[in-house]
Amino acid sequence: MSSDTITVSRAAHGLHGTITVPGDKSISHRVAILGALAQGSMNVRNYLCSEDCLNTLRAMQQLGALVTPSDCPQNFTLTGTGMHPQAPAHDIDCGNSGTGMRLMAGVLAALPFSSRMYGDPSLSSRPMKRIIDPLERMGARITACGTKPGCAPLQINGCQLTPTHYELPMASAQVKSAVLLAGMFCEGTTSVHQPAVTRDHTERLFRHFNIPCTISDDGLDISVTGPVNITAADITIPGDISSAAFWLVAASIVPDSNITLRQVGLNPTRDAVITVLRRMGADITITNEHTDGEPYGDITVRSPRKLLATEVYPHEIPNLIDEIPVLAVAAAFAEGTTSIRNAAELRVKESDRITTTVTNLRAMGAEVEEFDDGLAVTGGKPLHGATLESYHDHRIAMGFLMAGLNADGETTLLNCANINTSYPGFREHLQALTH
Repeated sequence: MSSDTITVSRAAHGLHGTITVPGDKSISHRVAILGALAQGSMNVRNYLCSEDCLNTLRAMQQLGALVTPSDCPQNFTLTGTGMHPQAPAHDIDCGNSGTGMRLMAGVLAALPFSSRMYGDPSLSSRPMKRIIDPLERMGARITACGTKPGCAPLQINGCQLTPTHYELPMASAQVKSAVLLAGMFCEGTTSVHQPAVTRDHTERLFRHFNIPCTISDDGLDISVTGPVNITAADITIPGDISSAAFWLVAASIVPDSNITLRQVGLNPTRDAVITVLRRMGADITITNEHTDGEPYGDITVRSPRKLLATEVYPHEIPNLIDEIPVLAVAAAFAEGTTSIRNAAELRVKESDRITTTVTNLRAMGAEVEEFDDGLAVTGGKPLHGATLESYHDHRIAMGFLMAGLNADGETTLLNCANINTSYPGFREHLQALTH
């Protein structure tokens, strides 16, 4: 088998041990961008050294930020440009990262030079019109040059932008953040209204860096008043709950498991996966909670007596969109039918995660129905191992390796190099918890 292939079999004695999952992916992207725009130097601890986040950090280095040491360990010093980045000498490679490309577009659109961003084939198929439209309302000049309409590469001819108020047509933290980041360079107040609360890492980091930001009591309206000055401020990034979610599910579906995940981010706009799993009967306890800035704590998961099906509610979808594939795996081991709808956004992720999740579940013997905007999984039927395609999607790869830990026979995931886009060290943690 290729080194990109991972094979697992039933964890007959359960999962046991304590691990620390890598730093939060969403926060790492934003820290790289805001820290690179700050005045002065800051210490960054527990940065996610995955391909996605390294591409964003390298992009900000192209714009003049300094990283010491330059090989980017998890802990480094970031020296910013004081809101005066330089023009990049080369096109900016965003790799597989939609977050990096969409957020940086908000910054680059407001700068007095031209730039071009590109990515891998997966990123080049994902929609960028959703950020181009609001940025163009601010005066941005962005051309989507991809073979697929509205897709990367993006040619950005930077210019002075004007403030706007933007009503998001969908709940998207990336679109919200792109507009607010652009608003930092405008004279006046830029505001967004979102139809549902989305992950609020940008707003929390605005507060961390003392950027003037107003948030309504219901969290739906956010504004920033520019032009801003950002002062460097040390930061420690908590563990990524989206990475932790794989182990939360694994310990909930594999009998005789007892694991602890240390210092996991518990942002209330990201922890719906815990809410849903607990509703299904998962045995999850949280200790050593810290609530300043980005909240975090230690999560212990023990095998429950049984899991029960649930409905994932529409208001929960924006805050667990990345966890739906692995939640669908949990549903395959739960009694009854679990329904996940209002999740059409999954079709434009690294893969069409509705179809790829359904295809792999069926290949393992699960009973699943596919809808335009989601799926329904009827659990309780034993799963069997299979050779599965990851579809070059890190969350599909890891999600179905979890399923293989309680399936008959061997489960092999092909083309797993993509796991490094979000979870370096995954194989080592898999080995540690299953042996």
